[in-house]
Amino acid sequence: MGKKERVGRVEGRAVIVMDSISYIGAEERGTIVISGSHGGTAAARYALAHPPFLAVFSDAGVGKENAGVIALEMLDDVGVAAAAVSHASARIGDGMDTWTCGVITHVNGPARALGLQAGQSVQEAIAGIEQTTTRRRRQ
Repeated sequence: MGKKERVGRVEGRAVIVMDSISYIGAEERGTIVISGSHGGTAAARYALAHPPFLAVFSDAGVGKENAGVIALEMLDDVGVAAAAVSHASARIGDGMDTWTCGVITHVNGPARALGLQAGQSVQEAIAGIEQTTTRRRRQ
């Protein structure tokens, strides 16, 4: 895979897969970004520079003091949805493996509001965003 690959659209938002969140640019602002990166502090800083609608990371085994998923909290603080997949379900650093094989272990508040939850595959979770927003429009 190259640096970035568009794999679809959900609710008018591009779904972009990248091996590293460091590849995020202004063109990913407001999109759904699936990365192979750990969800640590450095990853959050990259995402915060061009906030996506949703960012997905690896939990990197979570680590000491939740270091592998701290990005979820940092993004939650500014209202950006974020989730992390099990390091045992997808190769760290391989965005396409996160997209095709990742199983969510952690979600922040905005991601939970979109319907994401632990135990879902990434693709199931992304597809569910459309269903969640459709239900909300009907209410």
